[in-house]
Amino acid sequence: MSTVQRRVAILDDHELLAESLEIALSVHGYDVRRVPVPADGGAPRTLVDALVRLRPRVLLLDLDLGSFGDATVLVAPLRAAGVRVVVLTGETDRARWGRVLAEGAHTVLSKASALIEVISTVRRVDDGHAVLTPEERAELIAAWRERLAERGADEVRLARLSPREARVLGLLMEGMHVRDIAVDRVVSEATVRSQVHSILTKLDVSSQLAAVTLAHRSNWRPPVPA
Repeated sequence: MSTVQRRVAILDDHELLAESLEIALSVHGYDVRRVPVPADGGAPRTLVDALVRLRPRVLLLDLDLGSFGDATVLVAPLRAAGVRVVVLTGETDRARWGRVLAEGAHTVLSKASALIEVISTVRRVDDGHAVLTPEERAELIAAWRERLAERGADEVRLARLSPREARVLGLLMEGMHVRDIAVDRVVSEATVRSQVHSILTKLDVSSQLAAVTLAHRSNWRPPVPA
């Protein structure tokens, strides 16, 4: 097998882990190329082009790349370019694992995995073997699709809020208490409590914390006051 065929790229903003992976994979005969994460974030297309120019067979990809942000956007274009993506992440959210698999990643490994497990996975992927069973892959992708369905339902609930209720929810998301909101809105605490009760009813949740969690989960933002 040629050097190019055995080339592995690493894109991870954790220097110690990236260096450990580079050393371990080099010992096992791989031509390893570490790719720096752009300090200023950068455009996904630019980073994809840089990775494709290296012509790696396998890419070890961290999902959270510091200033660049969520690396999920890289998976589909890299897969289309023929790069076999192995996601190595500290993320434990199975729905998020399912998302990158749906985008075309070969598999997902926890950063808690032993180095020998990572090396074994790279070898299997490089040799064209499946790492996940069809059942495991389908289960994780189903978790992502369920998350999407939940977000859709959340958006419907959030759309029920009146403009005033939406502004109150926005203030709750900022960590404000009912008394502070009453002062900010120049209304009585009783009025704010009534609005909070209406918010909980419309969102079908039982606490302010649950309402805030639902809003964050949907990446919802309150309307800008006119």
